Amino acid sequence: MAVHVVGNVCVDTTFRLERFPVPGETLNAAGHADGIGGKGANQAIAASRTGADVTLWAAIGGDAAGGWITDRLAAESLACRLTAKPLPTDRSAVLVESGGENIIVTGSQCAEAFDPGTETDIAGRIEPGDIVVMQGNLSPRVTAACLELARLRGASTVLNPSPLPAEAGLALPPADIVIVNEGEAQALTRCDDPEQAAAELLRQGAGIVLITLGAQGCLIAKAQTGSIRRLPAPAVTAVDTSGAGDVFCGIFVGGIALGLTPTEAAGLAIAAAAIAVSRSGTSESCPSRAEIRDLIRTLETEKP
Repeated sequence: MAVHVVGNVCVDTTFRLERFPVPGETLNAAGHADGIGGKGANQAIAASRTGADVTLWAAIGGDAAGGWITDRLAAESLACRLTAKPLPTDRSAVLVESGGENIIVTGSQCAEAFDPGTETDIAGRIEPGDIVVMQGNLSPRVTAACLELARLRGASTVLNPSPLPAEAGLALPPADIVIVNEGEAQALTRCDDPEQAAAELLRQGAGIVLITLGAQGCLIAKAQTGSIRRLPAPAVTAVDTSGAGDVFCGIFVGGIALGLTPTEAAGLAIAAAAIAVSRSGTSESCPSRAEIRDLIRTLETEKP
């Protein structure tokens, strides 16, 4: 079972601040650093660190930043199918304040122009039983087309529709598993209560819904059984939350590829995300392969 993460990759520049600036204000950062970013790349790196067979499909610019990304991704244990575009490589500015909260702004010309269905051979690479993972960085049309391609090829689909499109509140394209945070769930369903939001997303066609709840863990709802369950998170001191959602999504998908049940994979993802928020950076905050192996062993010993 292979995992195909179809999305974006960019250069993340993270600025650490005591507080966020107000409009019109300039602040000096306590520190800054460049790293691999983009929800697609972050999730692919996280999934690969579970030991799953992962391919990242994304677009880069034909510039020095695109070469830098290619070199950095070569150090990860995943296959990279990067399409070069005659555009600037995508970039994000990540502002992180002392309590760990973040504000992110992304320039996404490459992601918005990327159409893997026409620019790559992904159609011939997806096999029955594979998992195709999408986010919200590609155009809505391309995202829907890729999910449909995956369905036709007999693959399972996972949709983490972040960032949400401007027309939030519209029904999502069909996916077997939908992963959103609490705010996204509310925006998509107009339901303030996470359990009601999960039920609405199931009604819209998802087979499984996961709503991440930050320090409160996550909620998992299953259409097949009608069950809705909350899974707790360990208590940690947050340093930087900017990569936690992607770590959760990638580790969850990797766990599914390794044969864990959705509930087991969600528990593993919560534990990995708790480690991620205690570190700085986006992909840099992701637990190592050794740390993930330890988490999996702990999960196995705790089974009833």
